[in-house]
Amino acid sequence: MLVLNARTGLCSLGALTLAASAAIAGPPQYTIVDLGLADPGDFGSQGVSMSPAGVATGRSLASSGAVGLSWTQSGGTAFLPNLASPARNFSVANGANDTGDIVGTGSTTFFGSSPLPLIWQSGSVAQLPLPAGQTLGRANDINNSGVAVGSVNGGSLERASLYADGVGSVVTATTSNGSFMTTAYGINDAGLVVGNGIDPSNAAVNVGIAYDSVADTAVAVDPLPGRNGNLCFGVSEAGHVVGSSMLNQGSGTPFVWTAAGGSVEIPLPPDATTGSARAANSDGWVVGNAGGVFAVPFLYDGTTTYAIAELLPEGTGWDLNMNTSSSAQGISDDGIIVGSGELDGVVHAYALIPAAAGCNDADLAEPFGQLDFSDVVAFLTAFGSMAPEADLAAPFGQWDFSDVVAFLGAFGAGCP
Repeated sequence: MLVLNARTGLCSLGALTLAASAAIAGPPQYTIVDLGLADPGDFGSQGVSMSPAGVATGRSLASSGAVGLSWTQSGGTAFLPNLASPARNFSVANGANDTGDIVGTGSTTFFGSSPLPLIWQSGSVAQLPLPAGQTLGRANDINNSGVAVGSVNGGSLERASLYADGVGSVVTATTSNGSFMTTAYGINDAGLVVGNGIDPSNAAVNVGIAYDSVADTAVAVDPLPGRNGNLCFGVSEAGHVVGSSMLNQGSGTPFVWTAAGGSVEIPLPPDATTGSARAANSDGWVVGNAGGVFAVPFLYDGTTTYAIAELLPEGTGWDLNMNTSSSAQGISDDGIIVGSGELDGVVHAYALIPAAAGCNDADLAEPFGQLDFSDVVAFLTAFGSMAPEADLAAPFGQWDFSDVVAFLGAFGAGCP
């Protein structure tokens, strides 16, 4: 059992905790899980989103159709039924809430023809109600209150939509210059909806919009300096809005926006020239996709941008940086990431799980294979300098009391 002196050890831990910052001394480490295929003959699968508590969504693809999928760390992968009437044999699960309600889109072709908004609950699928007069729609996300968002109609008539309490409605609120939302991609539990729209006086500019569905008000999300447009794809429970900022619909740069801080540019990972942020968690960690010769999915921890491929151990068999199909699409509040990569030459959905502290993570000093007070001193030293060996627990990149608890647990468990 480890006992810390009340005046020295505990005070040292408290002081070190207060001194810790969000700067990372080394990259976080992950293990990777294959979300699989619905049928061995399917030609691939894709990871699409992740709820704050870790419910992932996506789809498995076959030439004759596609089925939605969901995944949790405790329950593994489940494949979702397609809508039978009216028949929609190509489905994608686009978003989930923390209670397991999943929304998405069913269509008649791989390219999304005749789309309908869908909801899966307890293994059954149903169509969400469309607004009056509408015959086509999509669902992209759902919050814990059961409010789903997406769009209706298509082309120049496409408009953002809400689905709540058995009723579909069109988002009609506009920004101060009259810009309106055409597609809603994300919603958090506070009812903040994010998506993209059109400025009727300047169709050459992309407009990223944050819509407060409680107050029924909309604001344009600030472009980065030197740009005049945005695309917005995700929102965290803490209100981080993420997307891509560009000049006149040109190449984009990833950004994260908050109401208090405005838009902040996310540095691109190595070998990338353009990029887009796709999702954020409540700690402000962001995942997204950058591009150059190949697709480069990335993680941004608020300070540093990492190529996802750098965060995995050697020998996984996954290719996440030498193809054009890889992606990072969602991140939970515990740091679990969902996306797509190549496994044995086939695109598969994956989940990246933060590496957990094990018993050997407490064995930081000689004599190795034996836990004693020298390991305690080594941990305190590493914690004070924010060294990676002391960053043992989520949220990774923050040296706080969760790392102390993880160390104490590993120390108490001992090492073989």
